[in-house]
Amino acid sequence: MDSTTRQFKDNARGALDDAQLQNALDKLGRGFPLKRLEAAARLPEFERLRDQAREIKNHVLDNLDFYLEAFEAKVEAAGGQVHWCADADAARRTIGEICKAAGAKTVTKSKSMIGEEIAINDYLENEGIEPIETDLGEYIIQLRREPPSHIIAPAIHLSMGQVEETFRESHADLDPDRALDEPRKLLEEARTRLRDRFLGADVGLTGANMLIAETGSNVLVTNEGNADLTYSLPRVHIVIASLEKIVPTLEDASTILRVLARSATGQEMSVYTTFCTGVRRPGDLDGPEEYHVVLLDNGRSKLLGTESHEMLRCIRCGACLNHCPVYRSVGGHAYGWVYSGPMGAVLIPGLIGMDEAAHLPNASTLCGRCEQVCPMRIPLPRMLRAWRHKLYESRRTGALGRWALEGWAWLARRPRLYRLIMGLGVAGLGMLGRRRGRFRRLPLAGGWTGGRDLPAPEGDTFIQQWHKGARGDASGERLRRRGR
Repeated sequence: MDSTTRQFKDNARGALDDAQLQNALDKLGRGFPLKRLEAAARLPEFERLRDQAREIKNHVLDNLDFYLEAFEAKVEAAGGQVHWCADADAARRTIGEICKAAGAKTVTKSKSMIGEEIAINDYLENEGIEPIETDLGEYIIQLRREPPSHIIAPAIHLSMGQVEETFRESHADLDPDRALDEPRKLLEEARTRLRDRFLGADVGLTGANMLIAETGSNVLVTNEGNADLTYSLPRVHIVIASLEKIVPTLEDASTILRVLARSATGQEMSVYTTFCTGVRRPGDLDGPEEYHVVLLDNGRSKLLGTESHEMLRCIRCGACLNHCPVYRSVGGHAYGWVYSGPMGAVLIPGLIGMDEAAHLPNASTLCGRCEQVCPMRIPLPRMLRAWRHKLYESRRTGALGRWALEGWAWLARRPRLYRLIMGLGVAGLGMLGRRRGRFRRLPLAGGWTGGRDLPAPEGDTFIQQWHKGARGDASGERLRRRGR
């Protein structure tokens, strides 16, 4: 898909004005986060598992070449083939060549963010091959010719009424008077349409939640079972995955699976967790005759050893999106490319360049919720600040913003003057806002007050409260303890 990350601000304004989208995002905020919290609370060792998962991925990234070569050897031993692709164009060509060699007319697909990253659907269509999305959410947005708006819930931005309208337009050969007013009816209709496509597909294309170096297996995690039909029914199975998806052993994969579903949807485990290894063996009832793994770099190796190195631990659970106040205000499409939320704001500049994605590192309040809920403990706020620093150093920020930051830095280096001006400012705003308790508009604060009121300050500044604590005030003592 074409990137519109340059237009993030315009995209965000449009999203804020979309009442239907705002209603959908409000439901997201009351769904996944609560389920995650409950699932984590039911597992006493959850925090320890997060630490273990982080260390597994850190070890892999420190030894990535070794584990990728070990994985390739195991795939070949199981009758498969690994294709190394430096960029999206190489990956598209490789997949196209495999499909043409198989005489493919149709390709069934299970949900894959890497597939979205390389725009494989558009490529296959241009080559005369029909891609068929089999995940329900992906199927819906394919009918609408839209990109996904969320890593694990690609159609979360749509209402049931919009889905019904899409089905009636796209399935015009069915009874126009049929009832489609319940989710179950929509699901049954999609299943009916897809059943024959599964059986008739020449090639199945899946992503991979993990690749296991010990066995040469790829792990598929779904709640619908569509990935199982996608890989097991066609004669040819193609896996497309990025380099960092590798884990050393089956035991390591099991550790990560224990935090993946809990962080993503609040489930103990996803409904279907499948380990695929090689081609069909003598005596197997199903499985592919050909097994191909397309390993994609596409800029990831350049992130190794940089400030964004730890981003490569990401397991695409979506927890950071679900808890991010910015994502929950503007949705995924505002980010303009495949990835969104805090992880997208960190990853996209590394993959497509800061010229395209200059706005995204600023699409964060730096509240820290993303790092708090990330199962891999990725320090997303720190990495966002690193990108912001690069923006500033490369003079890609606006002149007004640079002047304001330089002015604040000059003032912050003069503590007495800083405290005086801040004290006067807080006191002045407190007096002006005393009657209403908030400001609907403020000069130079339109970016804030355009979408919400600004509470009027009450009481002392933070520094004043801190110093009161130094004289024995209990609230100040609490502040000092938090500061430590």
